[in-house]
Amino acid sequence: MVFGNVTPPHPAPHRWLGRLTRRMLVPALAALALGASALAAEPPIRIGFGMALTGPLAANGKMSLLAMQIWRDDVNAKGGLLGRKVELVYYDDQSSPAAVPGIYTKLLDVDKVDFAVSGYASTQIAPAMPIMIQRKKLFLSLFGTGINDEFKYDKYFSMLPTGPTPRPTFTKHMFTVATAQNPKPQTVAIVSVDAEFGRNACEGARDNAKEAKLKIVYDRSYPPTTTDFTPIVRAVQAANPDVVVICSYPLDTVGLVKAIHEVGYKPKMIGGAMVGLQATVFKTQLGPLLNGIVNYETWIPAPKLQFPGSMDLLKKYQAKAKDAGVDPLGYYMPVWAYAYLQVLGQAIEATKSLKDDVLADYIRKTTFHTVVGDVKFGDRGEWASERMLLVQFQGIKSNSIDEFRDFKTEVIIDPPEYKSGDLIYPYANATK
Repeated sequence: MVFGNVTPPHPAPHRWLGRLTRRMLVPALAALALGASALAAEPPIRIGFGMALTGPLAANGKMSLLAMQIWRDDVNAKGGLLGRKVELVYYDDQSSPAAVPGIYTKLLDVDKVDFAVSGYASTQIAPAMPIMIQRKKLFLSLFGTGINDEFKYDKYFSMLPTGPTPRPTFTKHMFTVATAQNPKPQTVAIVSVDAEFGRNACEGARDNAKEAKLKIVYDRSYPPTTTDFTPIVRAVQAANPDVVVICSYPLDTVGLVKAIHEVGYKPKMIGGAMVGLQATVFKTQLGPLLNGIVNYETWIPAPKLQFPGSMDLLKKYQAKAKDAGVDPLGYYMPVWAYAYLQVLGQAIEATKSLKDDVLADYIRKTTFHTVVGDVKFGDRGEWASERMLLVQFQGIKSNSIDEFRDFKTEVIIDPPEYKSGDLIYPYANATK
């Protein structure tokens, strides 16, 4: 009997049978290994985005990116999504809205990412919307204020706790607290940066002023390129409002706070929607100059806001923060950047799908359990209900980071269910 080139010895058939079995098994095992290898080599699920890693939005953009990388690592450590690893593909948008369309076109057409999520924040989200709508792609956004009010896109979902009416929500709690004072304030000034966020938030402030029956005695915007804020503060001071609402971006926020002190201006209440005062780099830069200012917050690690996974995320983030060159505390953006990817990941796992329509339909009707608590989306992809906070800076004595670790100097004054202290009113009393 001849098998190929092998002639088995007649006296010991078990030997040639053993050799034959091995010859048959080796190719079979090789085929199995090849199949396993092919499975292991299945391409990763790629999530693309632009992010402000340089420019005036970089402080918040960089801490968001680190949190997103932590989410990726956490997911991959558990086997990925649908058995596939997750990969992040990102580019620096340089805090420039003009750079965004090119980035998202490249992500979708050249990089062929499976999903594109937004960078931080409104000014960077709005320019990406037309591209995502044209391609009929699912679009999760990070801190966009009222972006979908005009587009009304059914695959858009916003990770920001401003609720179904995001524009007025940024200053809603400020007006609630102001009108509860005795005597009630009568007049208000509105100052805004002429950019997507400033326009949207201060449009909401006008609605709030009207509802509160406060007379608007000053209402002007300034260009994003403004560097000297003293003339603006003097103009507001001349109008003599009781309350001053400011809708600003990080660098102008710093400039305005400094100008308020240089002029010695002390209205009864001031602040509102000042982006930047949530980041440690700006808190430590301004230090005691912050005392008395009221401002929005979205989340801080106060006991009632420590949701499952939030403190574990902060621990991982803070361990990596120094080497990454980002905000050392990470109390602002990390939980939100992690959470919007949690929503995407949970939707993919639940539907076993990468199809935009299938995922959008699931996200619309599902409550997600995230590091910022339960998230349910409602009208136009905004949160179904709002959960914004109003804080006041109190008792800051130095520019040390230690002033801001435990939130004794950042007091939650509204809403009542999260309240940690009382408003110091008027503003001058908090600056003594």
